[in-house]
Amino acid sequence: MQHLNNLRVWGKNIRVTLSKHNQVQLPKEGQPDAGLTKDFTASPLHRFKKPGSKNFLNIYPPSDTLHLSNIPASTTEEELIDLFTSTGGAVQAFKFFAKDRKMALLKMSSTEEAVHALIKMHNYQLSGSNHLKVSFSKGQIS
Repeated sequence: MQHLNNLRVWGKNIRVTLSKHNQVQLPKEGQPDAGLTKDFTASPLHRFKKPGSKNFLNIYPPSDTLHLSNIPASTTEEELIDLFTSTGGAVQAFKFFAKDRKMALLKMSSTEEAVHALIKMHNYQLSGSNHLKVSFSKGQIS
């Protein structure tokens, strides 16, 4: 939560604070909610469901460098750069991990561009069963 407070997203700074409510009451089955509530507990987009898991331990503040994982062996550097450029930002650098081509680091022009790219590209289907995992990286590339 602390990493997201005051983060610039789509040209505006967002504010994130703890709620005064201990729980969210979801609407009862069949009752209208105008799309205001959704339970992400079982969603494939929920990467941090298990405290202490590998994903839970790799939460880093937003930066211009993204960590990509679950990349199919047939995917090229050029394909990934094109995908991330299509999010509206400019890719400054790219590097596959030397020991594991299923992972890579990708540097965008700014943190705001990296945030947009993460929002658009996390869980993007690269192939039949490969969905791209995108997170902020602790490492940097030049």
